[in-house]
Amino acid sequence: MKNSKKSVLHVLSMSILLAWSSTSFAELVNNNSVSPSAGSSSASISWSANDVSQFLEDDETEISPQGSTSVTTILRGSGSASITSSTAPQKSVQIRDTFGYSNQPSVNARAALVMDAQTGEVLYSKNSSLAVPIASITKVMTAVVTADARLDMSEEITLQQIDFAGAGGKNSSSTLRAGDTMNRAELLLFALMKSENPAAAALARTYPGGRSAFVAAMNAKARQLGMTSTRYAESTGLDPHNVSSARDLGILVSAASQYGLIRQFSTTPTYDFNLGYRVLKSNNTNALVRNGGWNINLSKTGYINEAGRCVVMHTTVNSRPAVVVLLGASTSQARTNDATNLLNWVATLPKRI
Repeated sequence: MKNSKKSVLHVLSMSILLAWSSTSFAELVNNNSVSPSAGSSSASISWSANDVSQFLEDDETEISPQGSTSVTTILRGSGSASITSSTAPQKSVQIRDTFGYSNQPSVNARAALVMDAQTGEVLYSKNSSLAVPIASITKVMTAVVTADARLDMSEEITLQQIDFAGAGGKNSSSTLRAGDTMNRAELLLFALMKSENPAAAALARTYPGGRSAFVAAMNAKARQLGMTSTRYAESTGLDPHNVSSARDLGILVSAASQYGLIRQFSTTPTYDFNLGYRVLKSNNTNALVRNGGWNINLSKTGYINEAGRCVVMHTTVNSRPAVVVLLGASTSQARTNDATNLLNWVATLPKRI
């Protein structure tokens, strides 16, 4: 394939993404019309500058169920390689403590929250105001700050050794290597779907003003959203000084779900990253996203020893948009079991009208 890279940001829905999993961003860019792999019907892709605003601003489009065949591709044209508008989603849900539901399930996780994402009604709570390390759940805010900055998503970024240095005394294990080059969109996809720490570190390093400015923007956004128990020390989640509460993360997930870019990238079940000289086959870190079955609109998992197994999700169950937060589960299976039990429980609640 050609090594020339990418002038578009792809926001691909799940089934088409699977069909094109062996196609690189560069190959998609080089043609205005793209044919999926053999055996699937061809698709014509169109784009416009307005698409950019929709996906990086508060787009009012309905959240598509997982498995939708729609495709949106955003062009970063040669004459307009970056977005200068600073407008970003500002809607913030107000959490309302009601706890009016019986037969609530028990969970293994140290802290948990289930919230109606539209009304702010708390459906389930366990230690939800306790501030604890949040591991790679940090990357949700990393994505929000990146999107808010309106940077050129087609800009090529080369990973440096410092991006692999880790944080909080922890090394960063990765299939990526120093010297790998990809665009900012691919870094964000790596960070959200596969939780690659060097990708998140590179996003902060290449932010205007560098890492310190990026972390300041993360904490400023948290304050803006009313996340009073939240503090960020870096962009990956390796540092246990990144702390938040299930309640605060409910606010963050509700806000992040307004970005089509974050919704699509965080719920990509699998993608083959073709770097030109090797292909990295990558799977989403959330088993519920990989396996399907639930309408998951946004997802992020996390793990370091201090945080335990964590996950946040924005879902739609029985026409109810719901945020699920689990922090400090003992194992990956316990985390998945907790999430499944809570989703099944929400499905028994009265449907929204």
